[in-house]
Amino acid sequence: MRSDRAVESYLRYGRSLANSGAAGMRSGRDAYLNGKPLSTVLTQKARASLGLAAIGACAGLLQCLVSGRDRRISKSIVLGAVGSAVGFIAGFSWKTRDLTGSMVQGAAKNMGSVRDGHWLERHPIDYA
Repeated sequence: MRSDRAVESYLRYGRSLANSGAAGMRSGRDAYLNGKPLSTVLTQKARASLGLAAIGACAGLLQCLVSGRDRRISKSIVLGAVGSAVGFIAGFSWKTRDLTGSMVQGAAKNMGSVRDGHWLERHPIDYA
């Protein structure tokens, strides 16, 4: 078993890694937004995703129309709502991919520097 000190060291490292990742995500978000409020950008992206939500709703309703069996209203509504939700989520994910990529890049950069520092602590370089 590992000593309590080693476990505490790993927990401290994990906490610092998570904190640096969160800080990197914030810096990546701020770099992408360039001073614009986040709510404005997300509202624009959500409005742009409504077209795919409508297509998804039509696809869900089309499933009920194509099936020759029992055409119940409740089943049609459920399939239309599910299709709409899937279409909206797909569209919103696609529209916000630049923001997400910027946040991931910032987090990876910050976490990489923390990992490098941790490695150097465990493997000191002695030039003498």
